Amino acid sequence: MTDNNSKNSSPILADKPSAQTTNIQPKPKKESFFANLLMNIVIPTLILTKLSDAEYLGATWGLIVALAFPLSYGFRDFIANKKINAFSALGIISVLLTGGLSLFKLAPEYFAIKEAAIPGILGIVTLVSIKTRYPLVKVFIYNDKVLKIDKVNAALQQHQTQKLFERTLVNASLMIAASFFLSSILNYVLAKLILISQPGTAEFNAELGKMTALSYPVIALPMLVIMMGTLFYVFRSIRLLTHLTFEEVINDGSGD
Repeated sequence: MTDNNSKNSSPILADKPSAQTTNIQPKPKKESFFANLLMNIVIPTLILTKLSDAEYLGATWGLIVALAFPLSYGFRDFIANKKINAFSALGIISVLLTGGLSLFKLAPEYFAIKEAAIPGILGIVTLVSIKTRYPLVKVFIYNDKVLKIDKVNAALQQHQTQKLFERTLVNASLMIAASFFLSSILNYVLAKLILISQPGTAEFNAELGKMTALSYPVIALPMLVIMMGTLFYVFRSIRLLTHLTFEEVINDGSGD
């Protein structure tokens, strides 16, 4: 009797997952650089330049199929992460505008304006955000995915250098805005130089593919250099104003 009662009253731990186990959620997968490059640059370029002739897909279907890859990649990112990424959303809008302008066979001048408009708008938004509680520099650089924000803020308060660091963030915002304005200018020049044929033709699709391929080295690399320079500037300022080393403030995911 004693054995049976003890058995009945004892909790069956194996059948009850702990709260710690049930609260564990899988980490979101990191975006693959090569998948991004393949879906947004390589495959659309190959389709536009090689498969848009009448003997293959034709100009209209070649454009639709080529644009389907970056569109599907952007929607897949949204479904996987269950939230809207502002820059993925802008990419999708850009692709839809490109498709719309092409299908309506508008003059190449409109494509050049569209290519310049999106980074130009981002530059303006970055400047405006400086005067708000949420400057975009905190999205790009000064966030808890990159840095141990609490540790940095505590050190800034200890050394009474918060005001100086705010100036650093303003300067960093200006540098980021400058990178967007540079992208806007380069986008416009590249579109004006390459897009010369009538939209809706295989020749125009080939030019669009060429522009897509050149946009990475001509536009993305200069922006990357500016962004890396901005990152170095912010890290250097943090080191000087907090007396913390790079290893102490970088967020390596260890939680220390």
